[in-house]
Amino acid sequence: MTALLCKLFIRNADNPRDPRVRSAYATLTSAVGIILNLLLFAGKFLAGTLAHSVAICADAMNNLSDAGSQVLTLVGCRMAAKDADRDHPYGHARMEYVTSMIVSFIILLIGYELLRDSIDKIINPVKTEFHLLTVIILAVSVIVKLWLGLFNRAIGKKIDSDALRATMIDSLSDAGATLAVLVCTLIYRWTDFDADAYVGIAVAMLILVAGIRVLLDAKNAILGEAPPPALLDDIRTVVGAYPDALGIHDMMVHNYGPGRTIASLHVEVDGNRNVFDMHDMIDRIEKQLGDELGIIATVHMDPIVVGDAEVDRLREQVNERLQQLDSRLSLHDFRFVRGATHSNLIFDVVVPFEIKLSDEELRKHIDSAVRSIDATYCTVITIDRG
Repeated sequence: MTALLCKLFIRNADNPRDPRVRSAYATLTSAVGIILNLLLFAGKFLAGTLAHSVAICADAMNNLSDAGSQVLTLVGCRMAAKDADRDHPYGHARMEYVTSMIVSFIILLIGYELLRDSIDKIINPVKTEFHLLTVIILAVSVIVKLWLGLFNRAIGKKIDSDALRATMIDSLSDAGATLAVLVCTLIYRWTDFDADAYVGIAVAMLILVAGIRVLLDAKNAILGEAPPPALLDDIRTVVGAYPDALGIHDMMVHNYGPGRTIASLHVEVDGNRNVFDMHDMIDRIEKQLGDELGIIATVHMDPIVVGDAEVDRLREQVNERLQQLDSRLSLHDFRFVRGATHSNLIFDVVVPFEIKLSDEELRKHIDSAVRSIDATYCTVITIDRG
C-alpha cells in the first residue's frame, strides 16, 4: 500500500534528496494521517459516548490531537524545505526538529488529560456499557493505527525525517493504547469487571512515555548531537582512499537538519610535495564527500614533515609517553624546532570528553613526560577535546 501511494502521488519518488520530492512525501503522509485520524476520532467518539467510557472518549480525543499534529508536521516539513536566505544561511531544515518538539508537547498534554479523567472516574465512578459496535470500531482502529505507524516509519526512513519518526512512535503507542481499551471492553463483557478507569491510567502512562521520548529526541537534535559513528567512518574511508592523504584530524560535523550536513576536517600531506597537486587532491576529496555522502565539506590541508629521522623518532617517543599517561590520548600536527639552549616540540593532543582533567593539568602532565626524554625539550600543546 505504501509503495502504491508513493507511486500514485509522488513524482520522481526514487530521489528523496530532492527538496521538492521530500516535501511531496511529507505532504502525502500528513494528508493520509489527517484523514485517517479524523475518521478514527469520529468512530471512537461515537463508541465512547454509547459506552460511557472515559478511556474510549480520551482515545478519540487523542486521534483528534494526532490530526492536529499531522497538520503541524506538514507545516514544519514545508518550512524546512525553504531555501537558505540571508537570515538563515544554512537553510531551514531544523524546523522539523521544532515541529517534533511541538508534537511532543501535544502528546504530553493528551496523556495528562487522560490520566486526570481516569483518576476522576475512579473517584466518581460511572457504569460502562458494552456495545458490539464499540468492539468493531476499536479493532479497526488498532489495525489502522498499526498500518499508519508502519507507513510513517517507512517514509520517515526514506526521507530521514525526525518529525515522521515522532509521528510513527505516536501512532504505535496509540495502537497499543486502543488495544488495551479493547481488551478492557471484552473483559467487562465476559466478567462484568469494569477496569475502564484503570486501563485509562495505563494508556495515559503509555502516551506520556511516548511524548517524553519524542521530546528528548527533538531536544537533542536542536541542541546538536554527536554525528553517527558510521558517518565518521564513511568520511575516513573516502579520505583514506587517497594515497597522499597521510592522516585526518580535527573533524567537525554539524547537522543543520535532514539533508543538510556541513563538515570541516584537516588532512595531513607531505610538506615536500607540490602544493598545487596537494590542493587538487583536497578539491577532489571535498567533491567526493558531497557527491557520495551529501556533505558540504571544507578540508584544510596540513603539511607535515615526512622522512626526517629525528622528527619521526621524537614523534614516536612523545606518543609512547602519551600512551603511558592514558591509552586514549593521541597526537597530530607534530613539529620540532631546535634551539641553542632549548628545543620546542609543538603538537596537538586529542583528549576524549571522558577524561576529566583540565587542559592545564593535562599540559603539565604531558610536559613533564616529554622532559623525561630530554630536559631541554619544551612543549607547546594544543588540547583538542572530542
